[in-house]
Amino acid sequence: MDWNVPKFPLDTLSDDGLDWLTDHGAWLTRAVSRSVSNGIDTLTAALISVPPWAVIAVAALATYKVGGRKVGLLTLAGLLFLWDLRLWQSTVETLVLVSLATVMALLIGIPVGIWFALSRWAWKVFSPVLDMMQTLPSFVYLIPALPFFGLGAVSACFATIIFSVPPVIRLTTLGIRNVPTELIEASDAFGGSATQKLLKVQLPLALPTIMAGVNQTMMLALSMVVIAAMIGAGGLGREVWQSIQRLEAGAGFEAGLGIVILAVILDRFTQALAARARPHGSA
Repeated sequence: MDWNVPKFPLDTLSDDGLDWLTDHGAWLTRAVSRSVSNGIDTLTAALISVPPWAVIAVAALATYKVGGRKVGLLTLAGLLFLWDLRLWQSTVETLVLVSLATVMALLIGIPVGIWFALSRWAWKVFSPVLDMMQTLPSFVYLIPALPFFGLGAVSACFATIIFSVPPVIRLTTLGIRNVPTELIEASDAFGGSATQKLLKVQLPLALPTIMAGVNQTMMLALSMVVIAAMIGAGGLGREVWQSIQRLEAGAGFEAGLGIVILAVILDRFTQALAARARPHGSA
């Protein structure tokens, strides 16, 4: 028996929607693309212009101050090894892309997470969207970025932002909602306004959970590095992608190991920040 039910035109509707947005929002996307591209180029050029040993020393000192001797030594050894592998410029490019994407994801995700925590209807309406965002294959995020920004680091940056923002939204919401009711009631009893309650009670107590969201967001951003290289992003992902195309297993292994080293350093650093954010005496 033939299947005669008409196909729902999801593909056509999606194409028409993207075409409409591209046509009517081209002025905005061009302006954003120029700004982001200039920011990426400026930051990358600034870091590359500094001697690698100076950047490594500052990074090792910063991680030592935050995470202690083990994290500082890990940063020092890892970055020196990447420098020795002649991957310093690619490492800087990756670090700039991941940092910018993470900062933008946090600027979007933390306020949205606060809104979801304070508005139950918003959470009920939009939580399925977060579920969908976290289950979509990462390659899918490249599709809407390309029509708006074309090939290059800008598309990669925006795809990375969208891919990595759900964890910080969820964990910000969770952290604020898990603040003990007794403390909320005490704030109300002392006449605290909603803003005072949020800034002086809920956010400080939720900060460790929010920092866990920062960690997860940064790790997801870094996991997009290789995929983003497929649409023109530079960095270590480009080295891996080129080695696949050229069947150069050794070069691909070096670049892949570089991504792992960078991921471990960033993970330990953000975990140390989360530990420092915990109230004294907590587990």
